Amino acid sequence: MADDLNWNEFLSLSFSHHIEIITKTTTIEERRFYIHECSVHAWSKYILRDYIRSNLYQNRTSLPNNFDHALTDTQYAIKATKSFKENYLLDFINIENLGEEDEDIDERVIENQIVKNIRDFLIRFGTDFVFMGNQYRIEMAGEEMFIDLLFLNRELNCLVALELKTGKFKASYLGQLSSYLSVLDDTVKKPHDNPSIGIILCKDMNRSFVDYVIRDYDKPLGVATYRTTKDMPDRLKQALPDAEVLKKLLETQDMTPD
Repeated sequence: MADDLNWNEFLSLSFSHHIEIITKTTTIEERRFYIHECSVHAWSKYILRDYIRSNLYQNRTSLPNNFDHALTDTQYAIKATKSFKENYLLDFINIENLGEEDEDIDERVIENQIVKNIRDFLIRFGTDFVFMGNQYRIEMAGEEMFIDLLFLNRELNCLVALELKTGKFKASYLGQLSSYLSVLDDTVKKPHDNPSIGIILCKDMNRSFVDYVIRDYDKPLGVATYRTTKDMPDRLKQALPDAEVLKKLLETQDMTPD
């Protein structure tokens, strides 16, 4: 396996880091994962120990983020990492309304359908989220800004700003969302709240590129993708019953005497 190791990353870690990794992990793949994460994010051995204890390797399907260094409380960072997924199925979105020439129109369609189906969205988004509003207005120095969707997470005890994008992730999205978080923390966040978290929800992303650009921000940010039933493989779509057939089946069952 030596040929597969990044030796620059390997040699950048202290002996104490390697002892933690060797004694508390079992597979080469897991050890390589923690070596890479330690090197990229400059974890101390204590932060490394916390992430190994929380089984970050097994939970690494969570969205790409910078929580480990943007949130100074390690336990809070771990909890935040586990609270979001990398991909969400928004099967309630009416795909017939998408595909407009104006990207902003598509984003507003998605936003409106999420608001219309907010209960379904919250079931998919995660637990303990409270919806606070869409196009949530914030202001700083006379400048108005509008957050697509704003939530409060009771478990994390923080505000979560969600920005919707219909295309592929762009680095410029992070700067905009980081500004929103600064204003939220200064004008909306309560004194007992944890720092606000921002999530970009887009159609597609290059995860390696996201991991690279997101590390330069000091506000806690994450990037996730979404898909609709249109994006599902044909074999899965064929396995789903037609809506009219399902409706008739349910009506038949309702008419069946006990």
